Amino acid sequence: MSFNGFTQHDFDTFSIEGLDGRMEAIRERIQPKFKALGDSLVHELSLLSGTEMFLHIAKHARRKVNAPVDTWMAVCPNKRGYKQVPHFQVGLFDDRVFIWLALIYELPNKSNIATAYMNDIDRLQTELPSDFVLSFDHMKKEATVLSDLDRKGWQEALVRFRDVKKAELLIGRNLAAADPVLQNPDKLEQLIKETFEKLMPLYMQAVDTK
Repeated sequence: MSFNGFTQHDFDTFSIEGLDGRMEAIRERIQPKFKALGDSLVHELSLLSGTEMFLHIAKHARRKVNAPVDTWMAVCPNKRGYKQVPHFQVGLFDDRVFIWLALIYELPNKSNIATAYMNDIDRLQTELPSDFVLSFDHMKKEATVLSDLDRKGWQEALVRFRDVKKAELLIGRNLAAADPVLQNPDKLEQLIKETFEKLMPLYMQAVDTK
């Protein structure tokens, strides 16, 4: 299938009660869209990074009781998994689409990445769009708009990412479920690609940090 955007029907998935029913809807409604979008993003990100990329679609396999409150796809250069490497994410909560460069807590060298970013705060402040947002936990909706972060705010954010074991760093865009761009697949795909292009220098810096 071709990617045809996201609709309210997709977001309504997260109001379905019970693990089995919600997972069935995720598999039927959302995952085929992730596959169609992901195949295009893998190609684009491989070109931008100069490295072969692979698509991973969240299976939520560890869940035995509680239904997932969000779902996502990830793109990274590791064919076997994405959690221990910097990666790109697109996913849904019940009220938004998130588009992230994701550095999550499983990263073995997140402290070194945080230090590298701390040494480059000027670039973070000047080169990222002011409407981008920052989150510390991929399981929660809370996010800070970058226009609200001064140099001290960036410093505090990166110290938290470095020093708190479970802290994560996710940078990108959140789009409200009612945003009309979500139902325009061409514009949405272009916006996602533009977002990842803006984030590529940070991704490359994270990948190159040992």
